[in-house]
Amino acid sequence: MTESASERRRMAALLTSKGVLKSPWLRGAVETVPREHFLHPGVFLDEGRTWRPVTALGTGPDKWLKIAYSVDTLTTQLDGRLTADQAGEPVAGVPTSSSTDPTTVVGMIEALDLGAEHRVLEIGTGTGYSTALMCHYLGEDNVTTVEVDPQVAARADAALESVGYSTWTVTGDGLLGHPHRAPYDRVIATCAVRRIPYTWVRQTRPGGILLSTVGSWPWGSGLARVTVGNDGTAEGAITGRSSFMQARAQAVTPLAGDLCARTAYADSERTTRVSPLAPEEWMPAFLAQLAAPSAQFVRAARDDGAQLRYLFDPERESFAEFLADGETWTVRQGGPVALWDEIERALIAWQDEGSPAIETVRLRVTNRSHLYWIDGSPLLRWEHRLT
Repeated sequence: MTESASERRRMAALLTSKGVLKSPWLRGAVETVPREHFLHPGVFLDEGRTWRPVTALGTGPDKWLKIAYSVDTLTTQLDGRLTADQAGEPVAGVPTSSSTDPTTVVGMIEALDLGAEHRVLEIGTGTGYSTALMCHYLGEDNVTTVEVDPQVAARADAALESVGYSTWTVTGDGLLGHPHRAPYDRVIATCAVRRIPYTWVRQTRPGGILLSTVGSWPWGSGLARVTVGNDGTAEGAITGRSSFMQARAQAVTPLAGDLCARTAYADSERTTRVSPLAPEEWMPAFLAQLAAPSAQFVRAARDDGAQLRYLFDPERESFAEFLADGETWTVRQGGPVALWDEIERALIAWQDEGSPAIETVRLRVTNRSHLYWIDGSPLLRWEHRLT
């Protein structure tokens, strides 16, 4: 571990200068835990359309440490199976596991407001690096971490053991938590969820804190921080933007087949009041997901280069198709739910209120529903019933 000590100190100093790393105990953890041990057997570096595999064995030690302490998110698995040691050349694929950038990792751990006596449940072990940072302070017996992918869990467990932490590494569906070691003082999720599972609330002590990214799109999601009350509910706020891979059980399957065939029969057609390009920005995308939580947003183009945008909601068997004519857009909608009407109402209400930031959104989690709202804005209120 000594060969990377200077890199760890450099990274800690950088995170401190950025105002992310504040707690002395966490700085000590960052300066102690070797991130490179949690990147075996290697990583994939983004080259646009492909991913270039890089391994410690195939790279000089100085270059490997430079990559390991680059303060970037480093992809460690593609398509739920492929690791860097299995690829000899750049490959295409979808990231399914990664070592999240240390700025985000440290910022989230700081937001937990940990005390030395706290018991933590981590959802999404990933490489195990964030697990190790918490173990350094809390002790290995006070950290339980759950990973759905058996191969990822095995690699994380081996990495944790290699740096001296025999913590509770559990393979399973993190959406169910881990009731056998409950109750917890803190729950932290390193994946995105459509909504905070009530099982997490039930497994947390009153006064405990839950921290999780909420949203179902790769962008437009928010970091929710809620406190569990004595009545079994949890309430808090969206503290800022956040982007994580979706929990495996909730991951959206890419739409297959001819998109035009899916939109052949529309029930209505009109000019939009809000451009469908609006949800490509962060806060409008977050609002769109609140208004139509099970909808998928799809970008496409015709052979002549014309822009196309779609909304599909397989759960509610509804769609919206957008056709551009200069700066004007037409929306065609079909199915039981007028998806764009719901989203458009939310966006117009948000604009009328002065376009408040994502940090103004509050939420309450109960065993029956999720309620989101912005104080003083009766039209900016959404309740998602649990069925």
